[in-house]
Amino acid sequence: MKLFITGIGTDVGKTIASAIIVEALEADYWKPIQAGDLDFTDTHKVKSQISNDKLQFHSNAYALNTPASPHYAAALDGIIIELKKIIEPKTDNHLVIEGAGGILVPLNDNDCIADLIQKDYKVIIVSRHYLGSINHTLLTIEALKNRKINIAGIIFSGDENKATEEIILKKSGAKFIGRIDNEPYFDANVISYYADKFRDNLLNL
Repeated sequence: MKLFITGIGTDVGKTIASAIIVEALEADYWKPIQAGDLDFTDTHKVKSQISNDKLQFHSNAYALNTPASPHYAAALDGIIIELKKIIEPKTDNHLVIEGAGGILVPLNDNDCIADLIQKDYKVIIVSRHYLGSINHTLLTIEALKNRKINIAGIIFSGDENKATEEIILKKSGAKFIGRIDNEPYFDANVISYYADKFRDNLLNL
């Protein structure tokens, strides 16, 4: 199973969700494009929160210096991101692929994050609760459906908001995978706790 983790925007909890899914499935992890934080990348963050050693962490196709939209971060580094150079790592294991920002974040003048999503990927959307998140979540779902991309389900991030969650699930028909609460911190024990909660739903995608 290949799961592509995207969000309704930046800083919504994709990396935490990715760590939980990696732990739950003992899956490999791959972040194709890292923009900024090269001393402590998302790959480093996920690796620091995983308690099993049965998986591989695959190298970024692009590691850009500036925490910005990939197309701009690449321009500052004097390069242009090319889809043909983003090659999925070979593995016999489950693979968790973490995107950057939302699905329409540009990679160059023509391509965006959604263009990284292959036909055999199942997309998990991370939706964080804030004023406007319903609209952003439904827009993300609509854009994925318009591209005929397989939506596996939604993970909500933030303390429970029944009204928000219910209307998103009702209008989208998307599967609810789980909710990540506003924890005071995330370490391997907390990630393992959520992995146990989410595992059955993930295995049934």
